[in-house]
Amino acid sequence: MVKKLPSAARQAIIRDRLAQQPGVSITELAQEFAVSEMTIRRDFDALEEKLQIQRTHGGAVLTERMMFEFDYRERRERNRAEKCAIAAEARKLIRPGQRLMLDNGTTSLELAALLKDGERLTVVTPSLAVASELQHASGVEVVLLGGVLREGSPDLTGPLTEHCLEMFTVDLAFQGADAIGPDGAIYNVDMRLARVDRTMRRVAERCCILADHTKLGRTALARSGTLADVDIFLTDTGAPSALLKRYARLGVKIVTPAVLTAQP
Repeated sequence: MVKKLPSAARQAIIRDRLAQQPGVSITELAQEFAVSEMTIRRDFDALEEKLQIQRTHGGAVLTERMMFEFDYRERRERNRAEKCAIAAEARKLIRPGQRLMLDNGTTSLELAALLKDGERLTVVTPSLAVASELQHASGVEVVLLGGVLREGSPDLTGPLTEHCLEMFTVDLAFQGADAIGPDGAIYNVDMRLARVDRTMRRVAERCCILADHTKLGRTALARSGTLADVDIFLTDTGAPSALLKRYARLGVKIVTPAVLTAQP
């Protein structure tokens, strides 16, 4: 039984609980926290005022906004160490004064976090998350592309996004991948993303694919190209050597940075 928690801590636990199950009841939470049902109702009032939960008869569920936030957070945390290692290696490719494109991938977002000290950089992106990450970076000019907000993800897609991309030429594009097949084909789970990625590669002088080992040897809905279309492929040391040898025959430069593990 949890006792004597401050209201902010109780409310955080309630949000986390709702991310793991469809709903919670006032009675059950009151018993768990050893507080009155009125106290839980006040917690619900505070969370509802922040648009984080929606009240139900005797309980609450997460709002769509919070469900999205938890889902995106979970996706970002998945294989986080590998993504950070890949992003750190990608950062070494960037020089002051360059024009960059970053797609909507979570590894691209890790790279964006490393660009805050960048000098005279321009970053073109369809990702609201990348734009938010860099909004206070004084040495980075951010160009957020137009388009339609894709359901379930903080990024823009569609014909307007593709048209906006055609206006630019950049030195280097960084893209993730939902899957890379055994033959080196690059896949996205959404056809609209595949079209945006193809356009990005067309307007970039060089392109770098960022994908951890869990994406390799798999396929997804829409094929956007092949590793033969890109210059550099960054993955991690967990990538199967047989696959990497096969990919290398396509002419792409492959780099596998070591993944740092947390010290006990």
